[in-house]
Amino acid sequence: MSTIKEKMQGLVLTQALDYLEGNPEENIPKLMALMDKLLPQGWYESQRSAVRTAIQEKNNWYQLILRLYDLDPAVRKTALQNLVINASLKGSAIQEAAAEEHQCNVPWAILMDPTSACNLQCVGCWAAEYGSRLELTLDDLDSIVRQGKELGTYMYLYTGGEPLVRKGDILELCRMHPDCQFLAFTNGTLIDEAFCQGMLEVKNFVPAISLEGFQEANDQRRGQGTYDKIRRAMGLLKAHKLPFGISACYTSQNWETISSEAFFDMLIGEGALFLWLFHYMPVGGQAQPALLPTPDQREAFRSRIQAFRKTKALFTVDFQHDGQYVGGCIAGGRKYLHINAKGDVEPCAFIHYSTANIHEVSLLEALQSPLFQAYRKNQPFHENMLRPCPMLENPEKLRDMVRETGAISTEYETPEDPEDLCDRCRPYAAAWAPTAERLWEKQG
Repeated sequence: MSTIKEKMQGLVLTQALDYLEGNPEENIPKLMALMDKLLPQGWYESQRSAVRTAIQEKNNWYQLILRLYDLDPAVRKTALQNLVINASLKGSAIQEAAAEEHQCNVPWAILMDPTSACNLQCVGCWAAEYGSRLELTLDDLDSIVRQGKELGTYMYLYTGGEPLVRKGDILELCRMHPDCQFLAFTNGTLIDEAFCQGMLEVKNFVPAISLEGFQEANDQRRGQGTYDKIRRAMGLLKAHKLPFGISACYTSQNWETISSEAFFDMLIGEGALFLWLFHYMPVGGQAQPALLPTPDQREAFRSRIQAFRKTKALFTVDFQHDGQYVGGCIAGGRKYLHINAKGDVEPCAFIHYSTANIHEVSLLEALQSPLFQAYRKNQPFHENMLRPCPMLENPEKLRDMVRETGAISTEYETPEDPEDLCDRCRPYAAAWAPTAERLWEKQG
């Protein structure tokens, strides 16, 4: 239960969001001073310090903050309310209490697959090849969100398949839970005028559009004309003053493009506010280990992203290299979990093993299931935060947890033995380890 102090903090912050609308350049510094007085000691202190520095120096992060004020005012206010107050201030307190009471991880965010279907047929993607359409019904999705809110989770993300195949239900879920923030990883091709109007109505939905570089790279894998459709979608979102970001998977083939200044400048020019960067994961029967970046490529990629964080007005999250900010692997319910279209509750979108299904157990029981408890016991999986993953950089850890808990493979087409997955990742982990140790020691 929220304390009176927490309720007062939430009320004051809600009023502060109204205050910002008047003159953000003048009022943001005043708001930061107010937050320092009201918020719990140590609560997101490093992030607040970064915002204060940005304001003082009027640097690229300050420019990003001001870019938020190009958005539709009602959408902006709802997003800040849901993310800052509901998901972070109120939600984090409930999560912490629930984790202590139930002795399990409780996530900040839940990732769900509304469907296994997709409107594209991308090369090497299981969604294009899997014959039967699987999906979580609207009632399933609503139940997950309701259970999650009881545990303090107010952030929900979609993947698939292509989530916007179900865009009617996705918008309906936004209406049903206006106090939550929703985001979808999408190929972007189904975003049209009507959907933009729907986003303006609900105010609490943000797309993260998948891009693999420029036209040649995207159309080669996703089909001729796909890149142009994505650019049109970004144009529509910008014209309607709607927030959106980009999701990019970097490989041995496209890492230079995705970490190029031209790519960053294109995204900023199109109106993207964030870029989430994912390392290629060699999962499943279609895995291609040749796409794994070499240690030199990975080091160069990391260096480029760090440099752009000092110059570009784009919020970047580099999931494989930002472990020091979140204490390593965030999966297994520590910060997030994944529920696939069959209802299997998985520790991570890339870890296709489970000991619970949401059709058979509650969300809390899934968090208390053997595989999730094994994650909780073993996290972090390495003291070097540049080696965070129990699959990619520490494959024996995942293999052992799966074996010890009796977890089953949840691969849609062909079950994957954890020993095979471990064997596929082991050479990569060994090759990356010396570079990771050198960089971590240098970083201090």
